[in-house]
Amino acid sequence: MNPLLVLACGMTVVITGILVLRMHAFLALIIGAFAVSLLTPGDALRAHADQRIAKAEWTPKAAEKFISKSAPARVADEFGRTCANLGILIAMATILGEAMMLSGAAEKIAAQLLVLFGAARAHWAFFATSFVLCIPVMLDTVMYLLAPLFKAVARRTQKDYLLLTMCTVAGGTITHSLVPPTPGPLFVAGELGVPLGRMIGLGSLIGLGAAMFGVAFAKMSNRRIVLDVPEETISDPTESSKTTRKLPPLWLALLPVVLPLGLIGIDAAFTSMLEKTFPMLSWLTKNLGDKDMALTLAALAAMAPLASPENRSRAAKAVSTALESGASILLIIAAGGAFGGVLQQTGIAGQLASHFKGIQTFALPLVFIITTLVRTAQGSATVAMITAAPIAKALIAGGSLIDPVYYAVAIGCGSKPFSWMNDAGFWIISRLSGLSEFQTLRTISPMMAFQGVVGLLLTMLAAWIIPLH
Repeated sequence: MNPLLVLACGMTVVITGILVLRMHAFLALIIGAFAVSLLTPGDALRAHADQRIAKAEWTPKAAEKFISKSAPARVADEFGRTCANLGILIAMATILGEAMMLSGAAEKIAAQLLVLFGAARAHWAFFATSFVLCIPVMLDTVMYLLAPLFKAVARRTQKDYLLLTMCTVAGGTITHSLVPPTPGPLFVAGELGVPLGRMIGLGSLIGLGAAMFGVAFAKMSNRRIVLDVPEETISDPTESSKTTRKLPPLWLALLPVVLPLGLIGIDAAFTSMLEKTFPMLSWLTKNLGDKDMALTLAALAAMAPLASPENRSRAAKAVSTALESGASILLIIAAGGAFGGVLQQTGIAGQLASHFKGIQTFALPLVFIITTLVRTAQGSATVAMITAAPIAKALIAGGSLIDPVYYAVAIGCGSKPFSWMNDAGFWIISRLSGLSEFQTLRTISPMMAFQGVVGLLLTMLAAWIIPLH
């Protein structure tokens, strides 16, 4: 069967399962993977095995073993490969985020930035807070933390409530999709073979540029639309936190965010350079900068404020809650990895390469549009990124001249348009901010779409100026 037809069948199974049958994303993706694997002909498997032998990735014995495997066994192999690559990372990232919320570290960062920027520039404080916190913490969790804070500030200043809300979303939504260790960009970087340090660096830069355009859009919307703070009895969390618990010092609150980024960055920048002159130091930077080790150390740093005897039960609860959430995320991502893995075995890379040969300019917009269509259709940014990653991987394997990191960032940008009623994040933002559905569609949704398009344009510009490949 033609690989493009197999791809169409697999995508149909996944999208129909999620949209029509309302299946859980894990079920839809794993059934899609089984369908693709069952439809893959033997000659395609042989060709895939020969390519792996030619690249010295497999021995002839390993190739024969692969060809003789059943379709479900090949799906299980790809599922396990994804778990091996991302399992520890996702577990530690969820522990890190939960611990930062429970210890008050995230609240401390927010409160300090409010003091630094002042009431007149409070929107920048919320923008910066959400931009930083959504690197290790999921967007919905950050919104639960910051919504009471920006409501309290708006009540105090009696102005710019919409601006505070939109700037909070503008900062967090972009790092949620572009900067690991949040699950979406973490999966895409791993699937496309992008070094984590490079994904963090470029994702942060492109994300910051796109987010600044989001702030500009928020200011324009704030001038056009007057929005009062919802009437509800909520105490000021910046005051109540002083009486209910002691927040950790700022350096300790920031440590879980700064530590992994620093360790991964040092590994990327210095390990190879030090290998001949200072081998022991190179060994140290290589091991500490390994993504699994860096995230583990960050998770331990996040739990440090909970290390006192009276907080140990809370720390245990944080780990338990985080792992329950992380397990669900990991299953979805591993199913997506299985779906993408068996797609590669069909020979789809060669087919796409032949169809898009000579039009490399459109490769980044292509993966952007695919991600956007899936996102708009089924709602989840993470699932959209997981679904689009195999297409980008096939384009890369087909000889694309564009560095894989640009594909990864373009996919992240494509997960921004268009947030509406089928998106859980849409309802979280709407309900926590007090915006009606119409107000959210009029302000938050177009801002996120605008950020995604700007992010794509910045990515294409960066790929042209700094090819990297």
